Amino acid sequence: MTRTPETPAPTSILPRADAAHSATGGTGLRAQIPRVLSIAGTDPTGGAGIQSDLKSIAANGGYGMAVVTALVAQNTRGVRSVHMPPADFLAEQLDAVSDDVVIDAVKIGMLATSEYIDVVDGWLARSHVPTVVVDPVMVATSGDRLLDSSAEEALGRMLRHADLVTPNIPELAVLAGEPPVRAWPDVIAQARSVAERYDVLVLAKGGHSAGDVVRDALVSATGVVAEFSAARIHTANTHGTGCSLSSAIATLQAQTGEWASALERAKHWLADSIRQGSRLNVGSGNGPVDHFASLRRRAAMPPTAAEIAEQWWSGIADVRTDIDDLAFITGLVDGSLEMDAFRHYLVQDTLYLRDYSRMLATASALAPTTSEQEFWASGALNALAGETAVHAHFLGDLSIVDAASKAPATTAYTDHLAATATRESYAVLIAALLPCYWIYVDVGTRMLPNAVRDTPYMPWLSTYEDPTFSEASARAIEIVSRCAAETDAATRDRMWRAFRVSAEHELRFFAEPLEVTTAAAFR
Repeated sequence: MTRTPETPAPTSILPRADAAHSATGGTGLRAQIPRVLSIAGTDPTGGAGIQSDLKSIAANGGYGMAVVTALVAQNTRGVRSVHMPPADFLAEQLDAVSDDVVIDAVKIGMLATSEYIDVVDGWLARSHVPTVVVDPVMVATSGDRLLDSSAEEALGRMLRHADLVTPNIPELAVLAGEPPVRAWPDVIAQARSVAERYDVLVLAKGGHSAGDVVRDALVSATGVVAEFSAARIHTANTHGTGCSLSSAIATLQAQTGEWASALERAKHWLADSIRQGSRLNVGSGNGPVDHFASLRRRAAMPPTAAEIAEQWWSGIADVRTDIDDLAFITGLVDGSLEMDAFRHYLVQDTLYLRDYSRMLATASALAPTTSEQEFWASGALNALAGETAVHAHFLGDLSIVDAASKAPATTAYTDHLAATATRESYAVLIAALLPCYWIYVDVGTRMLPNAVRDTPYMPWLSTYEDPTFSEASARAIEIVSRCAAETDAATRDRMWRAFRVSAEHELRFFAEPLEVTTAAAFR
């Protein structure tokens, strides 16, 4: 098995690989975490307002930021008082965030006065945030109107910047300028009227209606875009559900670019959070939802093989980037690498592969299944066979290798593998062996398409066209990640550390040839 470098690459020559690369070489999760700003009031009990928004954003994969519109003294039983800082300070908060941070989505909640609404309206006009969700706070639970007429008019003007508005049934009626309705067809009709009036999508919510089935619909001026129904969850833990849902939708839409799928995912997440809310035992009134219920379950469960592969690959992103940026790698691609450096590399690679083959044979002897035993044994044979093919093409007589000594990087790497084979279990050993497979295929398959066709190193680079390399790498990843998923946490941690150390040795192995030849040139 001929060796080669690893993932992220010099941007001028190799395309950078995604840090969340999947076990089979896919792109995995989106690289960008949505940066979501909540503009709302506070809730010192943490169940609603900005505190709820930040939890919802984090639970759905975003990075939450907050601009405070009101300091609210409240608990699960009700609001006691509200302190509103000067509108100028609200403007300063907004500008401070947007002057420094690229904002992917905004969720807007409590804006109590027309002056406050005008400040946010002006900021939206200047900032051009791609996703804007407005959860209007207009009607109290008691049915009392919270905004005077001038504030309601200002809110209507601000909605020209919104993409989605998420009113409850009483707030929908205010926006529609009509009496509240309860029948679902009438709710849809009001939502469509609001969507047409303000040129926005409207989330029509059926939580205030009666019955054991709760309906929600995404409505545009032309009608229902998507509709969802679910069984009503009978619980007192409903504090902050509107805040939580709207901020979750904003986060998920910024991730996916799709409103309907964002709503569906947010609803599933919120339903689970509502069901688990009573376990928090917070407050004696309407308690909060458990925003992190699903994350707690996942934390208590062992990771899957796919999750481990993704975590480990992401966990060596810094090493992979450093490998890609090595002049040795870029020189192979553009042909500028000195042949002396490449010959040094091949000599050390041959010495390395002889020991690596022994470690693969040890893994085969320790393997718990016949298929794994056969896989590692085949790898041991291929590692030796690699000496006589491409290595011989460049080195000619391989006896030069027999007369050579291991360089420090080669010695350190093979000593690490030998110590792991001697002191550790089968699981830890195969984790230590994995970077040679994974790093080799990833960088090699990206180097070849970008290589200068007449480079002297093309005979070596062309070996990456052999599909058996990628197949072997995928199989090695599958075996190691499954083994890690099935073992105990302590062993899994030792596996990860062995994998990480081997990846660091890969970096040193590829850096050394140019260091040695450069030093020799100055003697």
